Amino acid sequence: MNHAAAFRRCLIDLDVVGVCDLWFHVAPGLPQPRNNEEALATMHLARTQAYSIPHKLRCYSHAWLRERGLPSALPDGLRAKADRMYPRRVEAVGVAVKSMSGDHERARAVERAMSDAVAECYAEGVTDPVVVKARMDAARRGM
Repeated sequence: MNHAAAFRRCLIDLDVVGVCDLWFHVAPGLPQPRNNEEALATMHLARTQAYSIPHKLRCYSHAWLRERGLPSALPDGLRAKADRMYPRRVEAVGVAVKSMSGDHERARAVERAMSDAVAECYAEGVTDPVVVKARMDAARRGM
């Protein structure tokens, strides 16, 4: 059995069960993954490092790891390509309040209420801009 080819196939296919079986066969005395999630994360990290894995798969694994806050070992030269292939979605909400009367304390209170409304939405998992804006407006009117 060609172990290198078997490992490469498992990495390309993200065959968690296959790689765990193979790792146990090749290195039974070394630490084994505790569960499938740990094995999958390890496989994605290995894919970012392996020159024998196609660039598209390496870039995907880089994005997968970043999305979960895990470190990636993708070389610096490929990171820009990975970011173009798999861009990150970043959500943001801007809150601005202008005080026409010069009452800056009231303006700060309105801004805090609107910011709190946004924070509550995101804490509840609500990210729909229409809903978030409606809650911000309700908080502003309630002040």
